[in-house]
Amino acid sequence: MDKFSAVADPKRRAMLDLLVKRERSAGELVSAFPDISQPAVSKHLRILKDAGLVDMRVQAQQRIYTLQPKGLAELDAWIAKYKVFWSDSLDALEQHLSEKKRAKRK
Repeated sequence: MDKFSAVADPKRRAMLDLLVKRERSAGELVSAFPDISQPAVSKHLRILKDAGLVDMRVQAQQRIYTLQPKGLAELDAWIAKYKVFWSDSLDALEQHLSEKKRAKRK
């Protein structure tokens, strides 16, 4: 599975969000998602690993997951082409809100 397909799933994005804060064991990640089974969490983690978005290392009896910066950089490089549109939209929103605020004062 490619990186973009891997991050298309909201559960996998939520796992990445947890890993951005710190590395976590597979058990911690399973506990963070009580609404899905342990095998389902493991499958999501395997997809993220196969896509190059996370690394896994064995530490004693645990599997520890961390973000893989190189894999995330590829996503960022693709998204960067579209950031110019965000800036324009955010500038337009800021202008609209400022005008609305001024109109309210009058």
